[in-house]
Amino acid sequence: VEDIDQGCQTQIHSGNFVVVIHTGSRTLRIGRATDTLPVTVPHVIARRHKQSGQPCYEDAWLLREGLNKPESNEQRQNGLKMVDQAIWSKKMSNGVRRTPVSADQARAYNCQIRPAVLDSSSRVKWTNTTHHPPYLVGEEALYVNPTDCYNIHWPVVRGQLNVHAGPGGSLTAVLADLETIWSHVIQKHLEIPLKDLKYYRCILLVPDIYNRQHIKEVVNMLLLNIGFSAIIVHQESVCATFGSGLSSACVVDVGDQKTSICCVEDGVSHRNSRLCLAYGGSDVTRTFFWLLQRAGFPYRDCQLSNRLDCQLLQHLKETFCHLDQDISGLQDHEFQTRFPEAPALLYQVRLGDEKLQAPMGLFYPTTFGIVGQKMSSLQFRSQGDSEDPHDEHYLLATQSKQDQSSKSAADRKAISRPSGCLEGEMSSQGGTGDLSDLPRKLGAAHGESLMGAGEVEEPVSAHLSRKTAIMSQFESKALGLDKAVLHSIDCCASDETKRKMYSSILVVGGGLMFHGVQEFLLHRIINKMPPSFRRLVDNVEVVTRPKDMDPRLISWKGGAVLACLDTTQEMWIHQREWHRFGVRMLRERAAFVW
Repeated sequence: VEDIDQGCQTQIHSGNFVVVIHTGSRTLRIGRATDTLPVTVPHVIARRHKQSGQPCYEDAWLLREGLNKPESNEQRQNGLKMVDQAIWSKKMSNGVRRTPVSADQARAYNCQIRPAVLDSSSRVKWTNTTHHPPYLVGEEALYVNPTDCYNIHWPVVRGQLNVHAGPGGSLTAVLADLETIWSHVIQKHLEIPLKDLKYYRCILLVPDIYNRQHIKEVVNMLLLNIGFSAIIVHQESVCATFGSGLSSACVVDVGDQKTSICCVEDGVSHRNSRLCLAYGGSDVTRTFFWLLQRAGFPYRDCQLSNRLDCQLLQHLKETFCHLDQDISGLQDHEFQTRFPEAPALLYQVRLGDEKLQAPMGLFYPTTFGIVGQKMSSLQFRSQGDSEDPHDEHYLLATQSKQDQSSKSAADRKAISRPSGCLEGEMSSQGGTGDLSDLPRKLGAAHGESLMGAGEVEEPVSAHLSRKTAIMSQFESKALGLDKAVLHSIDCCASDETKRKMYSSILVVGGGLMFHGVQEFLLHRIINKMPPSFRRLVDNVEVVTRPKDMDPRLISWKGGAVLACLDTTQEMWIHQREWHRFGVRMLRERAAFVW
């Protein structure tokens, strides 16, 4: 047995024995590093009820918190006004302004449409559950009949683990769902028996703004439960640059439910430039549905609470929506519905500006009508972990006096910024989200070490509450995508880096794959750039399909590239090391500051 083990060990260094896992909120991408394309599976699980007769629970897809507040509709209408103003103000390429098309023009036609029957059977079936499987994964889970005794769970929401107070929402349950889905896909689609995973290594892609506790638990599950022999954890944005072959870029990753932006330079993601917006492609889909309804959408029974209707709406958005201002006027389209236990139907639909208005919601997010939710997040410092005593808090506390006093001058400057200026606050040295850094800064500014900051309690708490107020004001604001890109680039330390970022804005993910997006985003960035930079930057460039690749696969591809780099070899965390040292290994080996 020992000899076989040795033989396999030598093969491990080939990408054939490395599995790359990229988990989206809606889609799981997983495959060997040597595969041309990953396996793509809906990231969902249906679990059988223990007690029959209980009502089924289902995680929402297109619906989310904050949509039914009294102000939601007013916000939507205001957002739409801004969208219409923006559409009207930008001329078409022939120099003429677009003529707006009102929803009423399409409505009169759509309201009289009745579907044509294509076939008495749609030939689509519910998943067969007569043998009572304990769980179903991916496509099979999506097609479970709502009358069967299954709960439907999406374990990742807006890029983070979907921990909530409802059924199946505990951290333990969510981790168990991930383990079941991933194990199932590894066995069924990659055809690797779980007992052979001791010969395989794993590369796990994580969001740029991550929850340390959750990542620790997922790594633990991959190494100790699923049984990979070693793991590398790396950030999606850095992998996106590897996958697209760019050495530096401002990475704009628009997913189904979140949009993350961050500046990456030579394989390092700048912490201060990281920004996560709590909206994505599914918000565009929901807004498109709202606009379709205003235009008399002929499929009258469509419900946002029905997962098959959600799938249809997602498809209609991908088929009809665009960001090309030259496409104007009313146009006739058709679409089919194919649902289990129903005939296949063909609908006609007439649409005007709805196809352009919906994707523009990403630039005017008030159009999404989300009220009272945290809409932007920044990278916070670690809260500390009892298993990791030598974390950054320890390192900060043990910095030499000399280091601290030299920093204090710079910190005094950073702290004395006027509070009115959000951009200045955010881009002050290390300021982005580094709230827990402040007592140290203020302590040092008063000639104190970290431990002796007692006398400066008053200013610290006063400053902290000001900083917190600014942060919460920032986080409740829904920044448009273009403004968020400018903000991220503005947080880079030097003008040289900023210049690099403007000339390489890389758009990845599946949420912004609209015809015309490259020119549209470019136009908005150039118009909103600080004038001082407009003169300095030779060419602002937006890259939407590097090497003609599918933007949804670029980060996964970058993970596969990572597996083959020589420099990667010292980043592996082995199962026995994790067993012994736990989360400390992530601080030691992660290619980013843990």
